[in-house]
Amino acid sequence: MSEAVSGALAGIRVVDLSRVLGGPFAGQVLADHGADVIKVEPPGGDETREWGPPFLDGTASYFLGLNRNKRAIALDLRQPQGREVLLRLLEDADILLENFKTGTLEKWDLGYESTLKQRFPRLIHARVSGFGADGPLGGLPGYDAILQAMSGIMSVNGSSDGEPTRVGVPVVDMTTGLNAVIGILLALYAREKTGQGQFIEASLFDSALSFLHPHSANYALNGKVPGRSGNDHPNISPYSTYKTGTRPVYLAVGNNRQFAKLCEVIGAPALAEDERFLSNGDRVRNRAQLREALEAVMADQDGMALSERLIHSGVPAGPVMDVAEALAHEHTQHREMLVKLGDYEGVGAPVKVSLNPASYRRSPPAFAEHNAEVLLEAGFSEAQIQHLTDIGVLPGERQ
Repeated sequence: MSEAVSGALAGIRVVDLSRVLGGPFAGQVLADHGADVIKVEPPGGDETREWGPPFLDGTASYFLGLNRNKRAIALDLRQPQGREVLLRLLEDADILLENFKTGTLEKWDLGYESTLKQRFPRLIHARVSGFGADGPLGGLPGYDAILQAMSGIMSVNGSSDGEPTRVGVPVVDMTTGLNAVIGILLALYAREKTGQGQFIEASLFDSALSFLHPHSANYALNGKVPGRSGNDHPNISPYSTYKTGTRPVYLAVGNNRQFAKLCEVIGAPALAEDERFLSNGDRVRNRAQLREALEAVMADQDGMALSERLIHSGVPAGPVMDVAEALAHEHTQHREMLVKLGDYEGVGAPVKVSLNPASYRRSPPAFAEHNAEVLLEAGFSEAQIQHLTDIGVLPGERQ
C-alpha cells in the first residue's frame, strides 16, 4: 500500500469475502478508520455492481456506496488453487469477514473450528448471516426486507389504517453490519489480552429483533401486541409530524417543560394549561385533539422557519426534508459528511475520532483492480500470478 494511513485501525488487515450489503458495509467502516481491506470477489463479482441505474463507469451506485477505501481482487474459491491463495492472504490478516451461506467454507475445508483456528490462532473470523448457523432456521439465507417482515418491524411501521410497510432504508442489513463491526472491535480488544482470535457472528435475525425498542419493551410489560401508529410515537405526545402552512415538521416533545416552550413559540401558551394536555399521559390519551389544536395554530406558519425557532428554543423539532435537501444542508457540510474522490461521491463516516479520524483514500475499486498488487505483496511471483490468471483462478474480468 502506498498511501499514508493514520486511522485507529491502521495496521489491521481485513480479508473481506462478503457481498451485497451487511458485510461490505462493515468492511467500509473498518476501512474508513484505517484498516487495509482486501475485497475478494467471486468470478462474477459482487452482484451489487449491477444494482442500478445509476451507474458510474459501468458500476452501480449501490456498490459504490459500500466499498470505498478497499482494494479488490477476484478469486475463484471453487478451485483448490483459489483456496490456497486465500490461505496465503490469511497468513498476515487480522480479520476474515464473510457472509457465505452456513456450511460453504466448511465444505471447502475452510471452517473456523476445523481449519482456520488451528492454522491462524490470532485470526478473527467474522460472519454476517441471515439466521445464524443452527436452530429451526439455522443456515437459511436472510434478506433485509424478509427480516423486516419476520421480526415485527413491518408490523409497527406504516399508518394505522394501512398495510405493514418496509422501512425505506435497509435498516436490518446496515444494523447487522454495524453489529459485525462492534463484534470485531470486541474481538480485537480481547486479543490484546489473550493473544487469541475468535469466531464472531452477527445475524440479520438477531439484529432485527434488537431493533424493536420500545415495542418489545412495551409488550413485555403489558402483553399488548403493538400496532402501526404512522409517525406517532406509541409512548409520547406530541411526537409526530404535524402540518404547517408549508412543509410538515416533526415535533419530538418529551417532557412538560418542552411542551410549554412549544406552546409559547407557536403562539398558543394556553394549550400548556389545558387540562387535556397537562402531562405526557394526558397528551397521549388525547393525541388526536392535541394534533388538531397544534395544526390549527401552525396552519399559517412556515415549517422551515418554525423548526429553526423551535430547536433554538430547546424544543426538539425538524423540518421534513428530502434526500437532496438533507445532503445539501449547511450542517451536513460542516460535519464533513460528504466525501468526494474524483468522480466518486459518498456519505462520510458518522463517528468522529479526535486523535485518529476517518480518512478517505481510495475510490471504490474496479473489479479485480488490485489482483497483481495484492498477490505480489503476499509473495507470489509475476509468473505465478500470470499462471493463476491463465487458469481462471484469478479472473481479470467479470464472468
